[in-house]
Amino acid sequence: QVLLGESGGGLVQPGGSLRLSCIVSGRIFSFYAMGWYRQAPGKQRELVAGFTGTGDTNYADSVKGRFAISRDLAKSTMYLQMNSLKPEDTAVYYCNVWVGVNDYWGQGTQVTVSS
Repeated sequence: QVLLGESGGGLVQPGGSLRLSCIVSGRIFSFYAMGWYRQAPGKQRELVAGFTGTGDTNYADSVKGRFAISRDLAKSTMYLQMNSLKPEDTAVYYCNVWVGVNDYWGQGTQVTVSS
């Protein structure tokens, strides 16, 4: 069983920044596919940013140039740096990791962008 825990969400004004963290129980490896997803009220969960199994990164078009995904394998932690936040970024953000044929999700952290 792999457990994931997100933190770092909160209320921020438009144009502000937040850094989300996702700590994973056990070791993580560079060949793990991992990512951040978000789900806004009434909308489908969508991929925000992720690492492929080859270590490449990909981003949703809506966050390119504003968000940056990273991870620290030694700390078993993945991050999402979010800059220039917009009201439309408001959602619950979830981290996800694939281990073998199974994928695991965190409980989510709320990000609210509002003045």
